[in-house]
Amino acid sequence: MAEHTESTNPWFLRGNWSPMIEERTETSLSVTGSIPPELSGVYLRTGPNPKSGQGDHWFLGDGMVHGIRLSGGKAEWYRNRFIQTPDITDPLADPSGGLGDLRRGKGNTHIVAHNKKILCLEEAHWPWRIDGELNTVGCENYDQALTCSMTAHPKICPITGELLAFSYFNFAQPYLNYIRIGADGQLKQIEGVELPQMVMMHDFNITENYVIFMDLPLALDLELLATGIPFRFKRESGARLGVMPRNGSGAEIRWFEIDPCYVFHQVNAWDNDGVITLYVSRQNSAFGADSGDYSQVSRLHRWQIDLNRGTVSEQPIDDRPADFGRVNDFLVGQESRYGYLMSLDGEGNSEEPVYGPKLYQYDLQSGTCAEHNLGKGTRGAEPVFVPAASGSGEDEGWVMSLVHSETTGKSRLIIVDAQNFSASPVATVELPFRVPYGAHGNWVPDSALQ
Repeated sequence: MAEHTESTNPWFLRGNWSPMIEERTETSLSVTGSIPPELSGVYLRTGPNPKSGQGDHWFLGDGMVHGIRLSGGKAEWYRNRFIQTPDITDPLADPSGGLGDLRRGKGNTHIVAHNKKILCLEEAHWPWRIDGELNTVGCENYDQALTCSMTAHPKICPITGELLAFSYFNFAQPYLNYIRIGADGQLKQIEGVELPQMVMMHDFNITENYVIFMDLPLALDLELLATGIPFRFKRESGARLGVMPRNGSGAEIRWFEIDPCYVFHQVNAWDNDGVITLYVSRQNSAFGADSGDYSQVSRLHRWQIDLNRGTVSEQPIDDRPADFGRVNDFLVGQESRYGYLMSLDGEGNSEEPVYGPKLYQYDLQSGTCAEHNLGKGTRGAEPVFVPAASGSGEDEGWVMSLVHSETTGKSRLIIVDAQNFSASPVATVELPFRVPYGAHGNWVPDSALQ
């Protein structure tokens, strides 16, 4: 077999997409500016990172977690660790032999903390747990009560403490399962919702009273099974939003038709007097030529579902391409003013997704947008909002993002004052090497694990 080279490798194995093979620990980290002393915890981010250095698709790489611990105004360490899943500890000669084994997840898409546990998530399997030192604890199936996979994008209700999630990777009815886990970490409900077909449902929405599913036409196509990502955009299937009471049943869901489109990530949602407002990063389609085609980019849109009239309205908010939206987590499912997104470049570029050089702070009330410029040659990452301990205002806190300089070949963690968003970061943790572009993460304060 011919040896792969940088030029012949697919995009997710080249440049700063290429995987890190070595696990490192660095304790001598340079800091520019001043880290707010009240920040005591660890910034965590995961992403696909094939340990072999090779792979068939971006989504399928082994999960690697990157962590930067802050405490007492100092950056104490950086670590990166492979999540010790069976694909790492007991790899199969034929990966297809693991189909249906919910333990063989990657944990390569998102990280959340709930009920004193840190969960590493993806789409088609159970979560994997790590501790605050990035050590793998084990697979999480809620004492075997979780009988299906779990989404990479659960929502934690700031009012009840519940973790709300779903599962779409099911090859038989019901193609969709709603999952509700109590603040005590006990699984309370798995509720089946029948769909006409399996669709890739990457994210969903919650409000104080409802969950909202996005039945969008990125649908299963078994002819693509060999590619590892067997989904094709089928505009003719139509698109709709499903509204279900938070503690309700599949029989209570109401469907509202919308124009066909795709949404990888929502920003926030809330309900008020029978009207549900959703902010999402919407794009006209997904996977244009194949599952490696990222030429379509998303833009911030608002949907409003009027439950009394049975109608849906759609409004574009801005023409700037943006995704990876976050809000203050204390307002998930509640009316919020500010949303934080990462800019996107590369529209029409089917070769690779292009993370942009800016972070955005949208004022959802006024429709205005403040920009944080990362600097020449720097590409961004998901902006994570970290509330100030004593702050009562929605934007009292900081925005963290692990960004990369294509010029220097090194990465850095920036900490931006959310109330002075366009200004230079209050602190920058310089890393002496690159961190590959990845997926999602979170700030996990020490208090979340105590």
